Formats: sequence, C-alpha cells, structure tokens
Amino acid sequence: MTSLQKKLIHIRRHIHKYPELGNQEFRTSEYITSILNSAGIKTKKINKTGVVGILAPYPGAESGRTIALRADIDALPVEEQTGKSYSSCRKGIMHACGHDANTTIVLGAALLLKKIEKEINGCVKFIFQPNEESAGGASEMIKSGVLRNPDVKAIVGIHVNSELPAGSLGIKYGEMMASVDKFTVEIFGGGGHAAYPHKGKDTILVASEIVRSLQTLVSRKIDPTEPVVISVGSINGGTRFNVLPEKVTLTGTVRTLNEGLHKQMPGLIKNFIYGIIRMHYLKLKMQYEVLGCPLRNDKKILDICARAGEKVVGKSKIKFIDKPSMGGEDFAEYLRSVPGCFLYIGSKRAGRRNEFSWHHPKFDIDERCLETGAEILKQVVVEYSGLV
Repeated sequence: MTSLQKKLIHIRRHIHKYPELGNQEFRTSEYITSILNSAGIKTKKINKTGVVGILAPYPGAESGRTIALRADIDALPVEEQTGKSYSSCRKGIMHACGHDANTTIVLGAALLLKKIEKEINGCVKFIFQPNEESAGGASEMIKSGVLRNPDVKAIVGIHVNSELPAGSLGIKYGEMMASVDKFTVEIFGGGGHAAYPHKGKDTILVASEIVRSLQTLVSRKIDPTEPVVISVGSINGGTRFNVLPEKVTLTGTVRTLNEGLHKQMPGLIKNFIYGIIRMHYLKLKMQYEVLGCPLRNDKKILDICARAGEKVVGKSKIKFIDKPSMGGEDFAEYLRSVPGCFLYIGSKRAGRRNEFSWHHPKFDIDERCLETGAEILKQVVVEYSGLV
C-alpha cells in the first residue's frame, strides 16, 4: 500500500464517520479546507459550506486555461448498516452514495497536482459542492461565481460506481443521465360518505385515474424513440375506511434525456392533469419543479479523459457504457455553462458478485479506487494542460 493510498483511506474514513446533510456540511468543508491549506493550496468558501481550491502555479496562471475538478460532499438521511469501525457516528445520516469517496478522490488529485504544479500550464480549480442530493447545489454554486475568477474553460466530475470493478474507469459518450423534475398535485373539493359515492366527489378515484393516465401520456403523446419516465412516488389522502376524502395529494418525478422534450414536459403534464380534473368537477393545485437538466458529455473533453484513463489503468479497464441512465446528477448544470464530462470511478469490491447500490444502508466501496481515481484526474489535468 502506497503512502498516498494510506492517506486517502484515512481521509475517506474520517469524512465517512462524520457525514452531514446538504447545506449543513460545515465540519466537512472545514476538513477539506484544512487538507488543501496544509498542502499549500489556496482556498475560499462559497455558499456557506462549499469550498473551492485554486492551484495557480505561476504568476499569470489564472489568465490561462483553467480546468475544474468537481466533487459532491453531502450525505443522505440513511441509517448505516455496514458494521464498519468507521461507520457513521450520526444517527440517521450516512454517506450512502459515496460522496465521501468522491471528495477524497478530488482531494487526492489536488495533492498529486501540487507536487507537479510547476509543470502545469494554466490553473486548476477544485470544486467541493454541497447539496447535490436535494438538487440545487450546483446551480447555487454557479450563481455564486464558482466558474469565474478565474473563468473555467473545462470541467470534469466524478462518481464512484459499485457496478464497475475497482481499478476501472467508466465512460459514456453523448447523453449520460436524465433530467430530474418533480411534480406535486393536490386534488380537492371532493368528499362524502363512502356508501353514497353518487352524492359526493371521489378524489381517490380521480387521483388513481391521473396515475394511470400519465402512462398513456408517455405511450401516446411522446415519440416512442425518446425515453421518458413518469413515476408517481407518493399518494396521500383519507383517514377513514368509510369516508371519501376532501383532498388527495400525490407527488412524482419526470425524467427525459432530450433537452427539447424536457422543456415541453411541464406544459404537457399540466394540461393533461387539468383535463382530468375538469371532467370530474374538482379543484386542483399543482406545482412543477425543474430540479435538473439532462447530462450530456462533451466529446473533446471525454476524449482527453479516456486518453488519461488509459495511461493510468490500461486500455482493458476502460469501460464504455452503452446505455444512459434515467437517474439524475446536478453536475449537468455546470455543463450548461462550460464543456466537460462526468466519469465513473469503478469501486466494486473484489470477489463480490453483487454490490449494494447507491443509497443502500450497506453501500460500501473498495478503497483502492481512491488512489486510482486521484491518479486518473491528475492525468486528465496533465493531458488538458498540454504536458504530454
């Protein structure tokens, strides 16, 4: 085990032991700042709990090309069940998505790049972003100027992936992840005795019709070659077995890979639901939130990353991903402003047939991925700055 690997394992386990939810990552951001400052890398706070490290190796470097490396730092409201000695000491909060590892990998890249800073052409920004899980973290960082002073010309984000073996790099050209929208529908103005439904208005029946009909919207109103997912995740209404409730509330999500279609979805869904409500003479309150846009990787930047990855792990360990995911990632917000790409760092433990997925209370990683990821990101910067 190398000295860097030992250091990164220590860092990751410390972050893992003290997880913090989105926009509450005060201790985490202080720890990140201390590591960067100890290495001689300048930092600044942004958005209360966000941290930006800046490596400007020579006078005027900030006026050159700047590449950014981004990690997310927040945890999830999950009770950990891994049984590890460094398990979360905070009840009901866990790094169940691997953001502790993502953060450690970018910190590792910063430590490696600091050692060769005199050879780097341009500037490197290390972005440690809060609140990825609840959405909004990336957009708030952008609004606060994280891509300016110096202006970022390219950006790379990473995430550990337990479906890929440790020591591998996952790459996806083109569309990689879907948009993330949330809708809340409140149906009211109904109610009555369950024995006399003809004398009242059945909000539960109408809510059920909406849930079913949304799938008709997908199959009959949208081009079948365009992937779209509409899922209802919660329905709440009623407290008695023999009473038709006055109100029912349902919430759901909409996902698509096409930005043009993504912009059309709010209008399509609102018109569809309003039509059903009018037919039953009920009332409606509806909220539609756009939480994230589709993530599409830039080919030129991804080519650089693939080349860098091949030099670090070898050609056989570059895993080209065929299908995009309907999951979302707010890293996509950065890609609306600057070219860049999102990479998967393989973290599946050796000898395991199946791993626990993201957000599972037993989610864990092969810690060898920490050094591998750091070395890959270091090489990405080297390739981008024109060293090789």
